[in-house]
Amino acid sequence: MKIIRFLDAHGEHLGRQHDDGRVTILEGDLFGPLRDTGHEATVEKLLAPLEPRDILCIGLNYRKHAEEGGRDAPDTPVLFLKNSGAVQNPGDPIVLPRVLASDSVDYECELAVVIGRTCHNVKRAEALSHVLGYTCGNDVSARDWQRNGGGGQWCRGKTFATFCPLGPALVTTDEIPDPNALTIRTLLNGEVMQDWTTSDMIFDVPTLIEFLSASTVLRPGTVILTGTPHGVGFARTPPVFLTAGDSVTVEIEKIGSLTNPVIEEVVVGRSG
Repeated sequence: MKIIRFLDAHGEHLGRQHDDGRVTILEGDLFGPLRDTGHEATVEKLLAPLEPRDILCIGLNYRKHAEEGGRDAPDTPVLFLKNSGAVQNPGDPIVLPRVLASDSVDYECELAVVIGRTCHNVKRAEALSHVLGYTCGNDVSARDWQRNGGGGQWCRGKTFATFCPLGPALVTTDEIPDPNALTIRTLLNGEVMQDWTTSDMIFDVPTLIEFLSASTVLRPGTVILTGTPHGVGFARTPPVFLTAGDSVTVEIEKIGSLTNPVIEEVVVGRSG
């Protein structure tokens, strides 16, 4: 099932997106029983499919991406975090930061895994049974702050407002039995920049869940961004970074397309 979160004339709802384009309203909780009411709705605004409880991100998780950055494949998954304030809706803008200014903002298409039930010391063989579904993510990154402004930590450059677009739908696991067999790509102003497959992950989705839940509790609503393939902007010659007026689309097979325009942050009345 494709689940969306949206606004209509009556407020916010969860909905089932049908193959023919219709949307019917779902009753219940995203992490509990959901019932399709059959009542059709008109989507006025599409929202990110959930408000994440935590956002756990994996760096250097595609072999060719590690190679393009001149890095060896890591021995264990590389973990960093985004805060929930970084989430952005489909169609809403990625905002280039200007208070903590960056002119090196990059795109990263990623498969996002949504945890559906509590994970703690989950074994690899059981990992996918804890997943509710999958969506598209864009791990937007200010490369200058990532490399030089965080004291060796990546979080500062990764967690500016709007730096985690998610959507357009959450696709449940019955429609994606193998998350490591999906095509994934990024288009910048219509030009393909990344075009690869999730089979190139160094640590596949079950392995990531086993690692992240080891001696650690993952609650329902945790989102795992699983890394990006090669073709990112900083690795190009010359580098390609986002500028105001751009449009970025992340496409993942069986999930759909997540598109966001790019604008500059407007700073009004800021005092020192």
